[in-house]
Amino acid sequence: MQNPPLLTDRKALALHRARATALFLQEEAVFEVQERLSEVNRRFTAPVVVTAFPSLWPEMPCVPDDEVLALTPAAQDLVVHALSLHWANDLVGQLVQCRRALQPDGLFLGLMFGGQTLHELRACLAQAESEVTGGLSPRVLPMAEIRDLGGLLQRAGFALPVADSFTKTVLYRDAFHLMRDLRAMGEGNALANRLRRPTSRAVLARAAAIYAKTYATPDGMIRATFEIICLTGWAPHETQQKPLRPGSAAARLADALNTAETPLPPKDS
Repeated sequence: MQNPPLLTDRKALALHRARATALFLQEEAVFEVQERLSEVNRRFTAPVVVTAFPSLWPEMPCVPDDEVLALTPAAQDLVVHALSLHWANDLVGQLVQCRRALQPDGLFLGLMFGGQTLHELRACLAQAESEVTGGLSPRVLPMAEIRDLGGLLQRAGFALPVADSFTKTVLYRDAFHLMRDLRAMGEGNALANRLRRPTSRAVLARAAAIYAKTYATPDGMIRATFEIICLTGWAPHETQQKPLRPGSAAARLADALNTAETPLPPKDS
């Protein structure tokens, strides 16, 4: 059986990350994890963070986000996957590995860029390249939509799965400033099927012009959207809440809402 084509060139990704100098979104992920853990009434004694930037987690044990994670089965009570799942060649495989690493009733918390990330840049690059060259090239990572990710958590074996998101809007002088910042984040183009030659100046100039015209703020800056999706799931345990059996409710919803119950009209025969 032939293996599916790889999404990410891991060697290129490692080179990009080694040159990273501006990790403000990764720092935002650290803050988000800390905020969410502060709301969990649990003291974790065996945590681990899956991350490409362990220096951001000085007080936590870390493992790299390799295709095969250096995790021991049933050894952790908390696994954090910190803003790198969007680069996984096998997203479900990463989730399954994290699930297997958890003790019963252990918590998984994963952050990744979502499908709305850089939608402005993607649209401008696509339009510019289509106009200048008559074709399209893979330039921005295809990212998962939040509506699909809850199902992937269930598929990986997590209980009580939740997927939610928040967005950060960052202002830049122009599209070239944004693209330089992406490289400084270690988030440059590491697609396996990316072009192996530099993008022409004509395409980049046209994309920058479209961006400035379409997404400019009143003071002349441009907007860039980053959607960060947060995935939460628990390793199954008998003490966890379970959904009630259908038809087992002891009270009517209409009574709780203090309203009249209106039956559905009969279907046409």
